[in-house]
Amino acid sequence: MDTQDLTRLLHVKNDSKIVMLVADGLGGLPVEPGGPTELEAANTPNLDALAKQGISGLSIPIKPGITPGSGPGHLGLFGYDPLKFMIGRGVLEATGIGFHVGPDDVAIRCNFCTLDASGNIADRRAGRIPTEASAPLAKMLGENVKIPGIELFVEPVKEHRFVVVFRAEGLGAAVDDTDPQKTGVPPLAPVAHDDASQRTAKIAQEFYNQAVKLLAQEPKANGLTMRGFAKKPDIPTYEEVYGVRAAAIAVYPMYKGLAKLVGMDVIGEPGTLEEEIDVLAQAWDSHDFFFVHFKYTDSRGEDGNFEAKVKMIEEFDAIVPRVMTLKPDVLIVTGDHSTPAALANHSWHPVPTLLAAKNCRTDACTTFGETAAIGGGLGQFEAIHLMPLALANAGRLEKFGA
Repeated sequence: MDTQDLTRLLHVKNDSKIVMLVADGLGGLPVEPGGPTELEAANTPNLDALAKQGISGLSIPIKPGITPGSGPGHLGLFGYDPLKFMIGRGVLEATGIGFHVGPDDVAIRCNFCTLDASGNIADRRAGRIPTEASAPLAKMLGENVKIPGIELFVEPVKEHRFVVVFRAEGLGAAVDDTDPQKTGVPPLAPVAHDDASQRTAKIAQEFYNQAVKLLAQEPKANGLTMRGFAKKPDIPTYEEVYGVRAAAIAVYPMYKGLAKLVGMDVIGEPGTLEEEIDVLAQAWDSHDFFFVHFKYTDSRGEDGNFEAKVKMIEEFDAIVPRVMTLKPDVLIVTGDHSTPAALANHSWHPVPTLLAAKNCRTDACTTFGETAAIGGGLGQFEAIHLMPLALANAGRLEKFGA
């Protein structure tokens, strides 16, 4: 019996409300020895006040030392073992924009990138090209790339991101990403790891070959990389596992996609964090659990911009009082992984996590940050245990055994 089997057995319904505020890539590192992390450098009076009321710790997204992608990182927060439920980024992105991924589909999340004259990547995100410029390019590729025997879909997502879906019988998804995660080198070739995926890899290479010819005259988005080759998994819903009516409030499609796959209702069409909290307030009476996602802490960390990430954390802190006026029974503040500006990428470091509830056992933490959280009452724990803690503090779990 695993943890989800236990929660299925023990969950009960009541009128409590649980809010999970996720600042993507929240965890960080000092830029100099002994200095503060981004979270510790930020002015966060509201999160610090919550730390005094609640209990803090450091969550491990997957396993110690393992650097998570955003999909596995969020799955862990939602209480789904990322090593058991493998949800690829392509499916998340496609589902997030409302594309129905079928059983014969392989979905791929793609980035437009900038290639130099030698075919090496000069900018992995094409200067974060705006959606109004990238969407016509995605549609153009969908209309012009032709691969015999394959039904092909190309859908714009947001900024430099788009989705490609290959549809045909017998396609596998065990294909490596073509993004080398660095500049100055060309995109990688798609490499397959089983027989069913060999055909997918050949299709992906043909798609790339045709696409770069069509994009050759573009000043920024003249290339592309492919990430997260994936097929749709079979996964139980939040209602089944936890007995709650769950809602997701997010700006970026990928996180909406993940929420849909675990049975959350994706509500509202917010474009800013303030608008996300507007949606939260409007939906307060219709759901029991709310996942609210903030992207830009992660984006600024990936850009390697320490000060910009600090400002995003301060923006995140500023909405906490609005959430507290709704009087949630349990409020969780955390991130899906760490994205230190010092590394300009995701990392393996545990993530500061805070739980505030009427019945939680408080600790000695008076601020919210990595150093303080090391000594917090939650200790260092795997993120999959966060949902049972939330349910318990909301009075939604019965006693186990006699």
